Amino acid sequence: MTKFLRTGSLIVSLLLIESLGGCALMSGMQERSALCSYDQAWNAAVDTVKDRSTDRKDKEAGLIVTHWLEIPMPGRTYGVFGRNIADSRDRSRLTLEVKRRDEVAKISFIEERQSWAFRGGARLFGWTPTDPSEEVMRDVQNRIDANLKEHGCTVS
Repeated sequence: MTKFLRTGSLIVSLLLIESLGGCALMSGMQERSALCSYDQAWNAAVDTVKDRSTDRKDKEAGLIVTHWLEIPMPGRTYGVFGRNIADSRDRSRLTLEVKRRDEVAKISFIEERQSWAFRGGARLFGWTPTDPSEEVMRDVQNRIDANLKEHGCTVS
């Protein structure tokens, strides 16, 4: 009986840790709901990222992940003396998830962003995580809304 209880508590603990990790990964995701079919929402999501090449486009899983897009960021400095970073840039990758909810479709999206920054050590510069761009997130939201309407959906 004790072996059963230990196994059961181990499983519950693992499920709790896994669910908390999933929440942490999805924090920062924004969501749009629309009254329409899954196919209409999927097509709207595909149209939203048509200006970027896609790394993964899986309609059954409802997942779209774009390739990294590099964005020049001139004028960045580093160090005590404020030296210019000659090749300053960010890179951005979008992830969109389309879910079925009866007659309502939901599109969740997030931007993963990294900056080319001074890190010190043997590799002086490298990619470091940074906050998503509010401008990019607002633009994606506006494009999703416009594409949902264009595909005959009612955005809520």
